[in-house]
Amino acid sequence: MVQELLVALVAVLSCGLVYAMAAARVVKQYERGVVLRLGRLHDAVRPPGFTMIVPGIDRLRKVNMQIVTMPVPAQDGITRDNVTVRVDAVIYFKVVDPASAVIQVEDYRFAVSQMAQTSLRSIIGKSDLDDLLSDREKLNQGLELMIDSPAVGWGVQIDRVEIKDVSLPETMKRSMARQAEADRERRARVINADAELQASKKLAQAAQQMSTQPAALQLRLLQTVVAVAAEKNSTLVLPFPVELLRFLERAQQGQQPQGVHDGQQAPEQQLPEPDAVDPNVVDPGLVDSAVVASSDGGVDPSAVDPTVALQTFTDQPLPDGSLADGAPEPDGAPEPDGAPESGPGALPEFEPEQPPEHARKGRFTRHH
Repeated sequence: MVQELLVALVAVLSCGLVYAMAAARVVKQYERGVVLRLGRLHDAVRPPGFTMIVPGIDRLRKVNMQIVTMPVPAQDGITRDNVTVRVDAVIYFKVVDPASAVIQVEDYRFAVSQMAQTSLRSIIGKSDLDDLLSDREKLNQGLELMIDSPAVGWGVQIDRVEIKDVSLPETMKRSMARQAEADRERRARVINADAELQASKKLAQAAQQMSTQPAALQLRLLQTVVAVAAEKNSTLVLPFPVELLRFLERAQQGQQPQGVHDGQQAPEQQLPEPDAVDPNVVDPGLVDSAVVASSDGGVDPSAVDPTVALQTFTDQPLPDGSLADGAPEPDGAPEPDGAPESGPGALPEFEPEQPPEHARKGRFTRHH
């Protein structure tokens, strides 16, 4: 009898142990347990720790309550300004209602991933390229709202969405680089022009100050020479004052004759003709008496220009024979003793011809 009781007790304990092992469950701290009893949702959500279910009747599903980091695959899209881009993102979300995450959606992870991809494509088409590159915070907020709206019914809360990378075509990258370079160059030129304006004002003040003391300009010149010589250059540059050039130009203009303007030639002085000479301005002592005729038909001695010398000439031909020693003998000179009268070494004899009556007499003038 006692033996039978011991066998029954051991059997009951064994069944109880097997039941306990089958019904015991452990829920971790970051998890929550959803119990489905005979296929129906049990009202109570099992907290973290040790819990028991009815084996064969209850089924426990554990839901992770941690924040999930899910990368969104890169999506190709066209922006509002017709630029093809490739954008990828990352999404952070967590489950706030374990029962809804189990009952309302089959796989909330896959559902959130697909919703993130479609929302990302939609946000690309509604945005400009500049917004994708510079105003990402606004786009992140818009993308978060677009994903969070359907995810609320799934028991999922979108914590944060970030656009990770925006890939542009190579041609667009080069265009943007040229645009940035042009903008930098524009700003550099504006800054340089502003600096030149300020420098010109300071130089004008310095010139006005130096104009009161001429020695200051010379001292400044010497300082410039010292500064250039300190660099040990082989060429020394000395500035040439512009005022000196202006002074030389004014002096040159002052030496020009009156009535002659710049770029015009002075009129040539014309000599008076012999027949049109005023007889009241002629010096009689400068007139050649051999060519001055009587006052009836010739030139009056008082009508000759004092600066003109008158000479006579004839068109008498030279003798045919050559002269000894290059000079003719005077007429009537006695021949030297012992000179042959004739022969090869004798000079040819000729008689000078008298000038004809119609010999022309002329004048030529020489200006002193």
